[in-house]
Amino acid sequence: MENTRIPLHHVHEALGARIIPFGGFEMPVRYSSDKEEHLAVRNGVGVFDVSHMGEFLVEGPHALALIQKVTSNDAAKLIDGQAQYSCLPNHEGGIVDDLIVYRFNIEKYLLVVNASNIEKDWLWISANNDMKASLSNVSKDYCLFAVQGPKALDVLQSITEVDLAAIKFYHFHEGTLAGIDGIIISATGYTGAGGFELYVKNEQAESLWNQIFQAGTEYDIKPIGLGARDTLRLEMGYCLYGNDIDDKTSPLEGGLGWITKFSKSFINSAALALQKEKGVQKKLIAFEIKGKGIPRHDYPIMNLEGVIIGKVTSGTMSPSLNKGIGMGYVPIGDHQIGTEILIEIRHKKVPAIICKTPFL
Repeated sequence: MENTRIPLHHVHEALGARIIPFGGFEMPVRYSSDKEEHLAVRNGVGVFDVSHMGEFLVEGPHALALIQKVTSNDAAKLIDGQAQYSCLPNHEGGIVDDLIVYRFNIEKYLLVVNASNIEKDWLWISANNDMKASLSNVSKDYCLFAVQGPKALDVLQSITEVDLAAIKFYHFHEGTLAGIDGIIISATGYTGAGGFELYVKNEQAESLWNQIFQAGTEYDIKPIGLGARDTLRLEMGYCLYGNDIDDKTSPLEGGLGWITKFSKSFINSAALALQKEKGVQKKLIAFEIKGKGIPRHDYPIMNLEGVIIGKVTSGTMSPSLNKGIGMGYVPIGDHQIGTEILIEIRHKKVPAIICKTPFL
């Protein structure tokens, strides 16, 4: 199957981006270097084109009932203009996907899902829509730009009259930005560096992109690829679907108990409540490498006796800390913070220590 090109593909090519297939799309992975782009976001401002993400509108009098059924978090707690991180549990104890739920009003919500799961999620939500909420897949209508970093607010404030500082974390505002109406300005992101995510109709996307870069010239704004997106999210300990969570990992095992609310009923909630009561058998942990070496996906995690107890789900060299960091699942009993472990890196057992997230 051919990979889909995002609407601004030509812009990224002109910027000299290295384009790779990712989640069924052709995506810019880097423009200069992952380290340079990573530090630009941590210390200044950068823009990611993440238009491969999926968007579903859920509308009508039964919209909330459907969302409450398919998601683990309690969407009834949302107010207009608020967003919520959540996940879609399956019937087997795992996760169909993680997502963000945006509430416009009691009868209108937007679900934002991972690019590689658009079709799977659409089929899953549709199959569970026995209350007949109105569902539309608007993924192909929108571009999504993540303007991230400590200088993001200054850049964007210069091209809008919306008071961006007044938009609280995980809240959003629909307004005019760069002279373009109807942009969803969301105080969210996958970097931990602050900033906004902007949902814009495809027709106006290039104009918005250009105006953001014009406004950001004095802040040395940079385009950022998926490479730095991965190192930035990992420094925060944010899960990546397909690596750290998947259709076989429970939200409770993956450290997502905080978005799993048993005050309501949802798909597989009874089994997950039982798992919470009995306790999980394994846990997603974070670790720092104590010596030299970069942990990578699927590398073995060992105890100090050299017995394999798990495997790395995400790993990288942290550009901010200049050391190897990672995450992975280990059995309960081996999961405590401060526990010394070994990561097998290229046939060498490299010492590491279990630590808290965020790493920074």
